[in-house]
Amino acid sequence: MLSYAFALAVHALASLAWVGGMLFAHFILRPAMADMALPLRLALWRRVLPRFFALVWLSIIALLATGYGVLFLGYRGGFTGGAIHIDIMQITGLIMVANFVYLYFGPFQAFKRRVDTEEHTKAAGSLNRIRHVVVINLVLGLFTTAIGATGTLWAY
Repeated sequence: MLSYAFALAVHALASLAWVGGMLFAHFILRPAMADMALPLRLALWRRVLPRFFALVWLSIIALLATGYGVLFLGYRGGFTGGAIHIDIMQITGLIMVANFVYLYFGPFQAFKRRVDTEEHTKAAGSLNRIRHVVVINLVLGLFTTAIGATGTLWAY
């Protein structure tokens, strides 16, 4: 039982890091930089995003390992015996991972190249695409977190 509790704690903390980072970036950092000149804004995002995305990769590894780990080890009925909230978390979580993989290997790589070559207008376009994907993942992440936090109560 202690191993399940530890795995679920790691799972919750990894979710908190990813979703909380998106909340911070979208609602705190982005508006705080609104009056900065475009090259400075892009340079700051160029420094921030690799750090955050490294944390997201670690979160994804932790979420997949702990989420599927407890299911494969038989937590609450095993892989196929979980309640509907477990299935919802799997679906939305995997969509989030797919969105992030697309974001990381697509718009983010283009953004880095364009900032590094000082193509500011094109870099801003890539950053805008990153923002759109982050907003989608933020909504999915908040929904998934709410499902995970309340799912066991649905039967009452």
